[in-house]
Amino acid sequence: MSNRENGKKKPLKAPKKEAKELDEQDVAHRQNLKAQQKALDEAKQKLTQKPGKKGKK
Repeated sequence: MSNRENGKKKPLKAPKKEAKELDEQDVAHRQNLKAQQKALDEAKQKLTQKPGKKGKK
């Protein structure tokens, strides 16, 4: 008995994705999304920081 008869069969390979050509609008859109995500991450970081000892001595 060979391993192929009772073992798992290999899945078929998926075809490779074609590289998309990006125009100026796509590049600008991606830069805008990255800037928005960066601003959102900075805002989250500011909100999650522990407050310092202010006002009490």
